[in-house]
Amino acid sequence: MSKAGVEIVVTGDLVLDEPDADHWLSGIAPALRGADLAIGHLEVPHTDCRGEVSGDVPAPGAPPENLAAIARAGISMVSLAGNHIADCGARGIADTIAGLDVLAIAHAGAGMDIDQAREPAIVEAGGMRVALLSYNCVGPEFSRASASRAGAAYLPLRTANGEPVSPRSRIAGIEREAGDILSADIAAARQAADVVLVAMHKGRVHTPAMLESYERPIAQMAVERGADAVISHHAHIARGIEFHGGRPIFHGLGNGCVVTRALSPAQDHPARAEWARKRRELFGFEPEEGYDLAPFHPEAKLAFLGRITIAPGEPPRASIVPVFVEAPGRPVLAEEERAADVRSYLEAITAMAGLPPIVVAPDGAVREAV
Repeated sequence: MSKAGVEIVVTGDLVLDEPDADHWLSGIAPALRGADLAIGHLEVPHTDCRGEVSGDVPAPGAPPENLAAIARAGISMVSLAGNHIADCGARGIADTIAGLDVLAIAHAGAGMDIDQAREPAIVEAGGMRVALLSYNCVGPEFSRASASRAGAAYLPLRTANGEPVSPRSRIAGIEREAGDILSADIAAARQAADVVLVAMHKGRVHTPAMLESYERPIAQMAVERGADAVISHHAHIARGIEFHGGRPIFHGLGNGCVVTRALSPAQDHPARAEWARKRRELFGFEPEEGYDLAPFHPEAKLAFLGRITIAPGEPPRASIVPVFVEAPGRPVLAEEERAADVRSYLEAITAMAGLPPIVVAPDGAVREAV
């Protein structure tokens, strides 16, 4: 088969706790199905297991049957390395992987040991072989896979006070081992694929525009080690886009589709209810009225899908598909004024974050401003 080029659409976090998952995904499914390859980030385990791992505020396992809705929406590859994938323990990871395998959804970033978690997912699309690597940067450390423990692949960071890395830590720097991991894994993936994408779970949640001090260096490190593009998630709000060495870095894809009652203070799980209340104190926002299943920062309703187009012998091209999140949490493809608002917002938050300014054209194409 000749290598004609591939169009890849990427989404942010997927949390599908509610019934009728097809409905919640249907607003963005046309763009996902229209690509050669659609990639999402599976934020929580899909399992019937109700066990919880102590050490952080646990997310509940999502219904296993909702994985099929992800496949029907057009997503055929997912990253798994994030701060909640190990919340239901080893069984939650095993159930999730088994469910994905049955549906032929390729996956990277979690496994029954560290070797499996670091193994790239590889699919053929658009006449090219595409590899995905997935890493968690934000902890918690109990979620990290090891030689004898199920968990997520990770990139080691250093906290300001030497405490274990967690989503609430202040990160002071990047450990040397992170570069070694990226060098080894990207080189191995490149041996088996034409295109190598690196997914990172990074940044500070619920905060508009801002990038933590480590985010640009660690994403640029992946490009310098050979990645064709970096895609990021975790913040539950969009972040800016930059180009490094001609390769696109999506610093935060925001929410792909998040519909869950686990983020509401009105629930009978004490730790989740307390976190929902504390979150408002920590990040200083009130969700807009009506967003009961997606109670995020009001700016999070301005969202997007990333698009990466790669042809042999040419640098990757980046563009976006504007998305608007309707109450109570359903993302839909944005049109006209709403699409223009998303494009303007992305230009603004890119500049506010201290990234080189970008221009987002009416067709969604992204380029550095001259």
